Amino acid sequence: MLKKLKQTTLQSLKSVGVSTMVHNSRWRRERLLILAYHGISVLDEHEWNHTQYMPAEVLRSRLEQLRGTRSNVLPLEEAIERLYRNDLPDRAVAITFDDGTADFYQKAFPLLQEFAMPATLYLTTFYSQYNRPVFDIMCSYLLWKGRQAQLDLQHLTGEVATVDLRSADAQETARVTILRFARNQKLSAEEKDSLLAKLAANINVDYEALLARRIMQNLAPSEVTEISAAGLDVQLHTHRHRTPKDHAMFLREIEDNRKSIQAMTGKVASHFCYPSGVYDPMFLPWLKASGVVSATTCEPGFASQASDRLLLPRVLDNSSLAPIEFESWLTGVSAALPRRR
Repeated sequence: MLKKLKQTTLQSLKSVGVSTMVHNSRWRRERLLILAYHGISVLDEHEWNHTQYMPAEVLRSRLEQLRGTRSNVLPLEEAIERLYRNDLPDRAVAITFDDGTADFYQKAFPLLQEFAMPATLYLTTFYSQYNRPVFDIMCSYLLWKGRQAQLDLQHLTGEVATVDLRSADAQETARVTILRFARNQKLSAEEKDSLLAKLAANINVDYEALLARRIMQNLAPSEVTEISAAGLDVQLHTHRHRTPKDHAMFLREIEDNRKSIQAMTGKVASHFCYPSGVYDPMFLPWLKASGVVSATTCEPGFASQASDRLLLPRVLDNSSLAPIEFESWLTGVSAALPRRR
């Protein structure tokens, strides 16, 4: 109900010319919209998690809207430099993708090339080096894929329990149980992958078919090298997709990530994105000390000269966002509307 009301309000504002006025205003010219994306579906990932995955045709429509609204899509580094010089062009936008799953290479990168739009990929590198499915998210996806099954946990964790996976709550309970088991047993990456294969077999999901499509896998090093050579900007997202509150461990995440990216691209990464958008004030001096010049969050909004360079807001685009809602972010109208967290 509230969503429909919001869309109606935005459409009305557009009809009377308010959207155009804001889009061409000095206020909008002094602000940078950083768009955030995660995965582009190869199969049915957007049905599993619509906040993190969208169909390729939705991404295409977004790029068409960017072109149609005459948005100036800038490389992230240039956009940030010009923001703080007060030198942004009208309707400035930067596009970012998080994580670096293989579907970026398969689906998103060709579209970015077709539309000749620059983008930044924040790459987490452990699963690029160990090119198998990312354990946590693949576990969740498999439980959803097998949602008609009865999961026998005894064959996985040793617990004498059966879980009916038909509800989202039951899938979450099973996921937490399996992840806790893997953590407590200190399973290696190889052992975690074997556990995923056992889980898939237990609930009658074809794991090999998913491997063939590279579902929930990261970009291979050769693919990272290729997209970087083609002009795609590859930046920091930690090596293991985590931000420890231990200083030495935090710095290791940044340095392992940077060294891995440099080995694949030949370039030194200096822009950062907080994994899962989770940040803490203690991280800011650590990032500065490690040579990071900007960091983006998942806090929705526009970046301005008043924004902290290490706490830049981004708008997370997803399949549930109607075209008029997406357009309202491009114009700037959405910044004035109340939002639910």
